[in-house]
Amino acid sequence: MSFMPTKWIKRDFLLVIMFLQLMVYVTVFFDIPIARQVLGFFYFTFLPGFIILKLLKLDRFDWVETVLFSVGLSIAFLMLGGLLVNEFGLLFGVSQPLSVVPLMTVLNSLILIGVVLVYLKSEDVEIWKSEPVEKSPFVLLFLCLPILSIVGAMYVNAYGNNFLLLFLLIAISLLLVMSVISKKFLSSKLYPLAVLMIAISLLYHFSLVSNYLVGSDIHVEHYIFQTIEISKYWSPTNPYSGDTGLGRLHSMLSITILSTVYSTMLSMDSTWVFKLLYPLIFSFVPLGLYQVWQTYVSKKYAFISAFLFMAQATFYTEMLGLNRQMIAELFFVLLLLVILNKKMKSVNKTVCFMIFSFALVTSHYALPEIFLFSISLVLISLLVLKRPSRNISVGMVVFFFALMFTWYIYTSGSAAFDSILGFGDYVYRQLGDFFNPASRGQTVLRGLGLESPPTIWNAISRTFAYLVQALFVFGFVGLITRRVKPNFDREYYVLTSVAMVILAALILVPGLANTLNMTRFYHILLFFLAPFCVLGAEVIASFLYKRKTEIVTLILMLGILTPYFLFQTNFVYEVTGSQSWSLPLSGHRLGIRLHTNFALVTEQEVYGARWLSRHSGAEDPIVFADSYIFSVLVGYGMLTKISTLTNVTEPKEGSFVYLGTLNTVYGVIIGQDTWNTTDILESNFGFSSKLYSSHACEIYKITNP
Repeated sequence: MSFMPTKWIKRDFLLVIMFLQLMVYVTVFFDIPIARQVLGFFYFTFLPGFIILKLLKLDRFDWVETVLFSVGLSIAFLMLGGLLVNEFGLLFGVSQPLSVVPLMTVLNSLILIGVVLVYLKSEDVEIWKSEPVEKSPFVLLFLCLPILSIVGAMYVNAYGNNFLLLFLLIAISLLLVMSVISKKFLSSKLYPLAVLMIAISLLYHFSLVSNYLVGSDIHVEHYIFQTIEISKYWSPTNPYSGDTGLGRLHSMLSITILSTVYSTMLSMDSTWVFKLLYPLIFSFVPLGLYQVWQTYVSKKYAFISAFLFMAQATFYTEMLGLNRQMIAELFFVLLLLVILNKKMKSVNKTVCFMIFSFALVTSHYALPEIFLFSISLVLISLLVLKRPSRNISVGMVVFFFALMFTWYIYTSGSAAFDSILGFGDYVYRQLGDFFNPASRGQTVLRGLGLESPPTIWNAISRTFAYLVQALFVFGFVGLITRRVKPNFDREYYVLTSVAMVILAALILVPGLANTLNMTRFYHILLFFLAPFCVLGAEVIASFLYKRKTEIVTLILMLGILTPYFLFQTNFVYEVTGSQSWSLPLSGHRLGIRLHTNFALVTEQEVYGARWLSRHSGAEDPIVFADSYIFSVLVGYGMLTKISTLTNVTEPKEGSFVYLGTLNTVYGVIIGQDTWNTTDILESNFGFSSKLYSSHACEIYKITNP
């Protein structure tokens, strides 16, 4: 099976790219709906990086590596190109350099120059290294998964019916089982496509529920994004003097420059840039991990490991509220592919390392620290063992260190750098509680089995989670004792050891897990540890039945991983009617928890926040609100002077009181305690006048307190 011709005559390639560029100009300047968004996204997300690959003559890549590097280099191109347009635009008298004309002119000119250089340097253009793939009609089942996910999410939004999403999760489980046990069902060469389809379907089944953003951090990211989108300019200085949190987000190009480029070029609403495009880009992360792992373990083991990574709930829940980290993780994976790749020439490896390092550093502030710590330990460890690394050099480490701290110190008033120091100080102050288990955080205690489960279903769920963790340990011990012999090279062996050290530190060092959140740390560590789960199963299988170790390993993994997935997605909780934490599956019965646990935004709340922003009479008015509604005021109202509404709130003349669904429909205000909304209004704000009222939103103005 072939997806497209693998080699083109260079003239045909040039003509095709020029035609695509012409079509992009037409769809953009005539603003043709759907065509502008679809063509523009694939044009800007794949083509620039593919041209860079051809300029570097990286023709030995298979289709998976070609796609991954094309996406990564394209996004880095948009971030760096957008930054250059932003910085040089003002020098040429362009007051809004991130508007459509400057961006279109510069980005398309650079793409055209790149195509011409490819034409001049090449005899013909190899799209990717061609390998025959067995045809399988069952691959269509995987291609249907994203469609089922999108339709299922829309059905939940329209009718509150989760039947299609429940069917989706069962279908994914069955396809996993069939793919692992039957070579005729799915060729190993199609595992990458299966991974990508599963990733997209899991991400969209959560992301597309609700027409508004869901989460907490995402609303602050949305606020930062909108300030750049409106002004069409990004300032390297910190416009939020004294606010380290907003300042460090402002220094991240992943949610400033990149999102603005997409929004401007595709004419997409800022909400849908985050809900549609970023999850689609993030879906390439498990594909990249599969590509890394299949070098060291079998393709089947790599496929199972990738499924484990996607099955863990953080992937399709918490991560969807962290757009900067989604983009950063793509570059993290690509950097692993670069430093562990034995096929790349040293010059090309250096160029790709520099590009992806810049993109990672400017996308997030914690992931670069983890990456720098990991490669530094690898370099030092191998030097101490007198087995110097062939893939990681001192120059790489020094370059990454210099780039990271230069960016963090000299952008946004060193807000990101100050945050790093603040996190370090926080951990240092927590060391006095070393012998207090609670200092590790609730998630760590739960992971260690020190917190009792509320129901029998939670107990069963945790049992499968503990089995997965136990397999990690068995796999690592099996590697050290040589009970299993994967094809690990020295760099990857040390990287996995570093990951185990970090995991131990998160458990032992008080407060360390709280700096980023333990679930996010665990998600990141799966980049290295996921294959150990399969290796651990192989260790156990070798004791149980030495003759057919692989079969026993696969049965053991499917027996653990399938129910683990169904519990992680909350499928079991929903079908049994137990307490569920899934917004797409159980939103219809969550009631008040939609607002207290998910901070779900309603249409009335969005309209109310925007109305207040336009009609307050002040540029940034003082607003008192329930802490659960802060997100909509920041993300959609673009308001930042927000104070928590409680029974001891001191009224200020000219300020406002904003009430959301939790306060109006359910009649409560929740803080350290729970108060009746009517009592708070009558006792503290009886002199206020109501300015705005809808079913789920009310706004009052404080007069003469």
